[in-house]
Amino acid sequence: MGQDQRTFVIVGGGLAGAKAAETLRDKGFGGRLVVFAAEPHFPYERPPLSKTYLSGDDTLEQLYARPPHWYVDNDVELLLASPATGLDLDAHTVSSGSDTIGFDKLLVATGSSPRRLPLADDSGTPVAYLRTIEDSRRIRERLRPECRLVVVGGGWIGLEVAAAARTFGSAVTVVEPLQQPLLRVLGPELASVFAELHTGHGVDLRTGASVVGIDGDGNRAQVYLDDGAVLPADLVLVAIGALPDTELAETAGVKTDDGIVVDQHLQTSARDVFAAGDVANAYHAHLGHHLRVEHWDNAVGQGTTAALNMLGADISYSRMPYFYTDQYDLGMEYVGHVGPDGYDDVVIRGDVHRRVFSAFWLRGSTVLAGMHVNDSDAMAAIRRIVAAPRVDVTTLTDPRVPLDSLASGAPVEG
Repeated sequence: MGQDQRTFVIVGGGLAGAKAAETLRDKGFGGRLVVFAAEPHFPYERPPLSKTYLSGDDTLEQLYARPPHWYVDNDVELLLASPATGLDLDAHTVSSGSDTIGFDKLLVATGSSPRRLPLADDSGTPVAYLRTIEDSRRIRERLRPECRLVVVGGGWIGLEVAAAARTFGSAVTVVEPLQQPLLRVLGPELASVFAELHTGHGVDLRTGASVVGIDGDGNRAQVYLDDGAVLPADLVLVAIGALPDTELAETAGVKTDDGIVVDQHLQTSARDVFAAGDVANAYHAHLGHHLRVEHWDNAVGQGTTAALNMLGADISYSRMPYFYTDQYDLGMEYVGHVGPDGYDDVVIRGDVHRRVFSAFWLRGSTVLAGMHVNDSDAMAAIRRIVAAPRVDVTTLTDPRVPLDSLASGAPVEG
C-alpha cells in the first residue's frame, strides 16, 4: 500500500482538536495532519482555569492535553498563534495569514468565547473574563485578602472563581438576576445547595438583581445594581455565558444556528467538513434534538467521534452530557439533560444538609439527569440509571434500595 497522500486539517487548538488529532494518529491515519491553534500555547484543558490552575495547585504543564513532544513524535503540524482566517469550501482550503493549506477532511473545533457585557467593557474599570490561560493568570494575580471581587453571573464559572477567591481571602459578591444561582440548570430544589454553600463561606450573594452601571477608574470600580445598591470592586469578573465561535464557518457558507449545525455523525452541511466541541450544535440521537454543550467531557467525546468519522466510520455521537464542579469542599458530577420541557419531580437520596447525596430529575418514569454531591462512588450507578429507558420510581425513592441494584442491566458510558 502506498503512502497516504491525504491531508486532514483541524481548526482549533483546544481539547476537541487535540483529541481528534490523537485519535487520528492512534487509529493509523498516516497522511498529513495540520492543526491551526489560535493561542500560543499547546492544546490544554480549560476546567482547571477556574479551579486548580486558578488556585495555584496545577502548573501549566499539567493542563496540556498531550505533552509538547507528542506533536513532534506523531508528525502533527501544530501551528500555534495561527488562527484560521479563511475557509474556501469549493477549493477545500483553509488559510491563516499568508498560509493556505488544502484539505481532504476538515474538523472545525473553534470553541466559544465569553459573552461580553458592554457596560463593563466601556467602563474603564478593572474587568475580567475567563477563557484562556492569560485570563486565569490575570485573575489570580488580583486575588488577595485586600481584593474586593464582584462576580456578574452565578453560573459554574462565576461560582468556581468565587470559591477560589474566598480561599485567597478576597471579599466576594456574586450578582445573579435569577432568584438562585444555577437555577436554570438544577432547579430550585438543588440550586439552594449552592446558594447556601457560598453564603456559608462568606460570599455576599445578591440574587434577583442586575447590574445597570459600572464606573470608576483603572484601579477600582463602582457597580450599580437595579435595586439601588452600589458595590465597590477592585475587580469585576463577567461570567454571563459563552457564544460559539462560528465566524469562520458562517462566512464560508456552512449552516449555523447557535453554533455550527451538525448531524449525529458531527458532519456539517458542507462536504468533508466536521465540527466538534463547544462550537458544534449536534443532533443527539438519544435525546432526539440538537444540543450544544460547553463542557470538557463533550470536547473529548466529540473530538474522538469526529476523528473516527473523518476516517470513514459511521458512528453516532450519543454520549449523555456530563459536567463536574469543585467548590470549597464540595465535589459534584452531573450526567444527563433535562431540556426545555422541564421535569416533573426531583428524587434526592442522602443527606443534603451534610452535602453527601445523589439526585435525579424525572419526567414520568424516565430519569432525565442525575448527579451526586461528594459521593463519587455513586457515579457509575447514576450513569446506568440515566441511560435506562425507565425506572421504577418507587424503588428509586426508597433509600433502602442500593443505587447499584437499579438499572443494573443498562449500559454505562466510560
